[in-house]
Amino acid sequence: MQYFDTHAHIGLIHEDQIEQLLVIQQAKRAEVAHIVSICNSLGDFFQVYENLRTASNVYHAVGVSPSEVANPGIDWEKKVFKGAELNRVVAIGEIGLDYYRKFGDKKSQIELFIRQLDIAKKLELPVIIHNREAGTDIIDILRDRLPEKGGILHCYSEDYAYAKRALDLNLYISFAGNVTYRNAKNLHETAANIPLERILIESESPFMVPSRYKGKRNKPAYLSEVAMAIADIRGAALEEIAPALYENSLRIFGIAE
Repeated sequence: MQYFDTHAHIGLIHEDQIEQLLVIQQAKRAEVAHIVSICNSLGDFFQVYENLRTASNVYHAVGVSPSEVANPGIDWEKKVFKGAELNRVVAIGEIGLDYYRKFGDKKSQIELFIRQLDIAKKLELPVIIHNREAGTDIIDILRDRLPEKGGILHCYSEDYAYAKRALDLNLYISFAGNVTYRNAKNLHETAANIPLERILIESESPFMVPSRYKGKRNKPAYLSEVAMAIADIRGAALEEIAPALYENSLRIFGIAE
């Protein structure tokens, strides 16, 4: 059995390079074969990338999250292009909209989102999308702007009706530890009914810890809990579900093994 963590904030789990590498080693022992490292700011991206340069099983996404809309940095677009040229960078992200935290204003968030979707299109990369209380605007924008390589709705939190709209586009639905929560009925309905070939899993570490590890900081090594929850929700064996989730991850990121 092997797993692919499509979204982990390794730089937020630990700042120290050695501890970051230990997190990755621990994940490998827990059968997490690959991880996509996510950073919110470009400064963090280049530092974490350098820290993990020797970790050949770690891939990277580069982008500016909506939390940075007020200060994306000088020449941020040039830096995104520069980051995308680096080895094992497989996506633009995380990008998107967050109306819950009210970072900047909606117009600024939307402009930042669209500019990065256009960058992803030029670079022929998929996008990793952050959506918090902005679902309608996300879908409306993606109908016109989603890159050909598609994208991922990460840490999915909408309902099944929304998922059906998303699946009309070239989008994957990625579940995190919150799918293991007993009261997450919307997520359970979605995980039970969408096509298996459009499902991904992520740790979203150090956030969204699975229910079994409640009270602890999340880490990629806990990812199997998400896979087991999806298998249970779908009434299928983990031995059937896990390989499909892994293959889906390789496909969206264009990784050949």
